[in-house]
Amino acid sequence: MFLFSGDYLLFMLPAFILVMLAQWWVSSTYKKWSRVDNGSGLTGTEAAKRLLLFGGVNDVSLDGIPGRLTDHYDPRDHTLRLSAEVANGRSVASLAIAAHEIGHAIQDKHGYVPLRFRAALVPIVNYGSRLGVFLVLIGIVLRSVLGTQLAWIGVGMFALGAVFSLATLPVELNASARARALLSEAGILRSSEEQQGVRSVLTAAAFTYVAALAAAILQLLYWASFVGGGRRRS
Repeated sequence: MFLFSGDYLLFMLPAFILVMLAQWWVSSTYKKWSRVDNGSGLTGTEAAKRLLLFGGVNDVSLDGIPGRLTDHYDPRDHTLRLSAEVANGRSVASLAIAAHEIGHAIQDKHGYVPLRFRAALVPIVNYGSRLGVFLVLIGIVLRSVLGTQLAWIGVGMFALGAVFSLATLPVELNASARARALLSEAGILRSSEEQQGVRSVLTAAAFTYVAALAAAILQLLYWASFVGGGRRRS
C-alpha cells in the first residue's frame, strides 16, 4: 500500500529496533531474577496481599491471567491480575512485578491524576490509530480542502497516541517508585541483592514504555510529513 512506503520504514526502523531492544532487556532481566528466590519466601500473591494491607488498600481483588508478563491492575473493577509464574513464584522478579501493580492500585486509591488522565484516553486511543489511517486515506483520495482537513484530523489521532504514551511514563515510573518503597517499608526485601534485583526488573520494564513513546512519536512524525509534505501519490 502506498501509505507504507520506504519512507515509513525509514521513520519506523529506529523505533522497531528500540522496541526489540526493550523487549530483550525486560525478558532477559526477568529471566535472571526469576531464578533468584526472595529471602522472605513469599509468593507473588502472598506479597501482593501483604502489600495491599500495608498500603491500606482493601477494595482490590486478586485474579489470575494467562500468559507471561501479562500482569496488570485494572482500575475499572479494582482487580489485580497476576500471571501464574508471578502469582506462584517466590522469586525476586515476582516480588518486583506484584509490587509494581500494587503501586497502580495505590495510585487509584489516592486518585493519582496522571493515572486518571491516562485512563480517560484509553477508549479514544484504542480506535484512534485505525481511524487515523482511514481518515488519512480518505483525505488523500478526496484531493480537496475537505480531504486535507480529514487527513490532518487523522494525524491528530496519531498525536493522541503519542500523548497517551507520554502520559504513561509518569504513571509507570511512579508505580515503580511506590513498589520499591513498599517492599522496603513492609520488610519484605531482606538484602541489598534483592533491592538491586527489584530495581533492575523495574528499570527494564520502564524502558519498554520509553520505547513505546519513541515509536508513537516517530509514527506521528511520519504521518505529519506524509500529509503535509505535498508528495506525489500514486
